[in-house]
Amino acid sequence: MKKRAEVVIVGTGVAGLYSALNLPRDKDILMITKSDAESSDSYLAQGGICVLRDEEDYDSYFEDTMKAGHYENRKESVDIMIRGSQDVIRDLVGYGVEFAKENGDFVFTREGAHSRPRILFHEDITGQEITSKLLARVRELPNVTILEHTTMVDIVEENGGCAGIVVETPQGERETILAAYTILATGGIGGLYAHSTNFPHLTGDALRVAKAHGIRLEHLDYVQIHPTTLYSKKPGRRFLISESVRGEGAVLYNKQKERFVDELQPRDVVTKAVREQMEKDGTEHVWLSMENLGRETILKHFPNIYQRCLEEGYDVTREPIPVVPAQHYFMGGIWVDQNSQTSMRRLFAVGETSCNGVHGANRLASNSLLESMVFAKRAAGKIKESQRMHQVQAV
Repeated sequence: MKKRAEVVIVGTGVAGLYSALNLPRDKDILMITKSDAESSDSYLAQGGICVLRDEEDYDSYFEDTMKAGHYENRKESVDIMIRGSQDVIRDLVGYGVEFAKENGDFVFTREGAHSRPRILFHEDITGQEITSKLLARVRELPNVTILEHTTMVDIVEENGGCAGIVVETPQGERETILAAYTILATGGIGGLYAHSTNFPHLTGDALRVAKAHGIRLEHLDYVQIHPTTLYSKKPGRRFLISESVRGEGAVLYNKQKERFVDELQPRDVVTKAVREQMEKDGTEHVWLSMENLGRETILKHFPNIYQRCLEEGYDVTREPIPVVPAQHYFMGGIWVDQNSQTSMRRLFAVGETSCNGVHGANRLASNSLLESMVFAKRAAGKIKESQRMHQVQAV
């Protein structure tokens, strides 16, 4: 059985949703997701989303991103992301996203490896706030259809270009969806790891398909490990303890309850220090103390973390919690240019499944939601431009 759409988008995280919102309203768009529409890693983002505060912030923001990425970032992509940040925030506010404010002005927080506060947030569930509002706006569009529990198993290659995708339906049947343009927004690879903060159904499907079709991939070994997830012996996804907790002053302790690292260094540096301390102490975790933040700050800024830890038997306002590193984010992926176009014609990739070079070898905290949306908007823009060119040529 074959279906048709002008644009098919694989994935319903912020990258896929924002792509749909930036495409023309007269285009028939079909979105598919492997699970339910809400089960994307975008929902899980706790810390926040970066934004260029003013022109004076540009140089330090650029340097912070480059330094965290070990200077392996594509400079052009970093510039595009930073320059595009304020437009994205304006769009999000227009879609109903509510960021923390004080006296009518945005409140900025800081995370590790940032030289100044430049992160907007909504409590400690920023990803949920942004993604749920984007999903609500997409569901209001009459030109967009979302198919849940539908898995991409292949793409349709035609004359060296992409002509759509092959999917497996909830009933286990194979269907072909033909489309003039395809956007891959399938997320990360955490489901391939025993310990990850990602949803287990995120298994790098787009990478497997891309490799089979000879589509260019890049930096597949660039995998970020988050230094602080709540330690547990239970199977399944690890609960992230946001880096913004350390940005607000939380500290890491060894088994003697002594600090052993500068908590605001880049994630890979802190992760290395944690692992070395665990080996030195002969333990399976270290300790993270939020006590010096004060009960009021914890309950206001990190209510979700507070509640989850309480469910596990820890009161973060009174005692440290056990934390351990876990797989968190994938900086490599399907190579794309500055407009999110892959090496195959009419095929785009956005979000964590793509590699536009912004993150280099290590992602700076809270750049992921921003990067996903800036380059999703550029993918939509390129598709609109291509459609106009085809219409002109047809005339």
